[in-house]
Parts: sequence; structure tokens; C-alpha cells
Amino acid sequence: MKIIKKDSGIYTLYVDNSNFIDFCPRRGGLITNWVFNNHQILYFDQKRFLNKSKSIRGGIPILFPICGNLENKSLFGNNFLDLMQHGFARDQEWNYEFNQVKNSLCLTLSDNKITRKYYPYFFELNIEIILSIETLILNIEIFNKSNTLMPVNFGLHPYFNISGFNNVKFVEYAKCCLNQKNNNLVKTKNLLINACKGIDLLMYSSGKTSFIDYGLKRKITLTNPFPFDITVIWSDPPRQMLCMEPWTSPRNSLGNGFRKIEIMPNSSQKLYTSILVENL
Repeated sequence: MKIIKKDSGIYTLYVDNSNFIDFCPRRGGLITNWVFNNHQILYFDQKRFLNKSKSIRGGIPILFPICGNLENKSLFGNNFLDLMQHGFARDQEWNYEFNQVKNSLCLTLSDNKITRKYYPYFFELNIEIILSIETLILNIEIFNKSNTLMPVNFGLHPYFNISGFNNVKFVEYAKCCLNQKNNNLVKTKNLLINACKGIDLLMYSSGKTSFIDYGLKRKITLTNPFPFDITVIWSDPPRQMLCMEPWTSPRNSLGNGFRKIEIMPNSSQKLYTSILVENL
């Protein structure tokens, strides 16, 4: 396994010609591509990526220090800028390092002059990425280097390629969910069947969510144990993709305190998630 530099600031964590991931440190540490046995697992809008005036659609964006948006924009007072939706991590330049002993990629983001305009804390965010062909493992550790409690949310926003909405069936999911378009609690299956029309739902999972794509003949399983066990499902037709996202906390968590994670000074919070692809 090795790292290869490509164009547009993109690097490749290379196993072989049929198995690799691409990532872009200077565009939010974004994983742009995951190829498993010559199959594109992730959806990625390359044209939109190259247009820096638009938000990215595709890959695996990193959400920190909030997931979603905040109702109270002035969370930290008038001396700080309002946190944008999903936070600032996906717009920052990250450092990366390849661990030859563990064959893993480590992405790191530390507080800087830009982050401290939005978020009054000193921190270090490390994401260890392990690619074992059919499984992508992410070990996350958030360090609080401040001398006060540090409130955080963390999430990932994977976009998965699909062959078509009619070919997709969710097989593992929570029975009840929050429809984030109107904040109503509903039966999850009643929303999932409308993915072709565009859905945005949040559910408190048992730590595992999965769907089968009968057109691509594969099953994708997200494993995200507590406190990373919230799963958001989002679709944006006509894009042929589904987002299945692990979050620690719902929208506005730093504002209302619900499921807010607080890290003690000079301490850290560890999180784990994995994505498994199985051929049918």
C-alpha cells in the first residue's frame, strides 16, 4: 500500500489498480473516490468540485464542529462569526500522513486563525482511515487542547452511487425517524419508499444501517456504534445517489444541548465507524 499524488490536489491511497481511495487534503480532507474491485462505491460530482464557488456534492465530507445548522447563529457571542451549516472542517486544509506500519492514512485538522473566528477552542481532530478492500474503517479522535469544556458534534456525509431508486431496498434501519423537512416523527419505511422524490430523515439506529442495490448487485452496511449512532438518510434526485450519514448529534445540538458531546480539558473523544461493501 502506498500514497500517489494526482491532479487537482488529489492523492490516492493505493492498494492495487482495482482497489484504492482518492482524497483531497486541501478541500476539507475529502475522500473523493473509493474503488472496490473496479466498482465506484461513492458518488462524486467532479464538475461541481472544480467550481469552488459551489458546495461539494459527493465523496465523504467531514462535519465538524456541528452537524446540520444552528437556530441561534450567535452561539459564542458577538465576537465570533456564525458557524455555517455542517461547520468549517469541510472547508479547511487538512494535513495527512501515511502510517507504513499500520498501512493507514491519518488526516489531521488543528485549530487555526480561521477556525478561531467561528469556534473559541483549541483542538486537534484526527481521522485514521484503514482500507481493507471491502471495508473502509474510520477511527476518529477529537482532542480538546483548551482549558475549558469543549462542546462538539461530529459527522460524516458519505454519498453512495446507486443504479436507480427503484433498485434500492433498505434492509436494516430504525422503525421510527424524524422527517427533517417538517420535524415530524414518522415510520421510517414510509419515507424510504419516497427516496426518488427527495428525503431527509434522521434516526437513532442500533448502530447498523444497510441497503441493497439490486442493479449493482451489492449491499452497503454502515456500522456506527454509540455515541456515533445517529444515521441520516438524504437523497437529492435526479442525482443517482443516496447519503447514509453517521452523526453524533442532531441539528442545533450545540444550541439546545441535546446529545451534545462535551470534552474535558486536555482530554479526547473517540468515535468509530465503518462501511462494508458486499457483492451479492
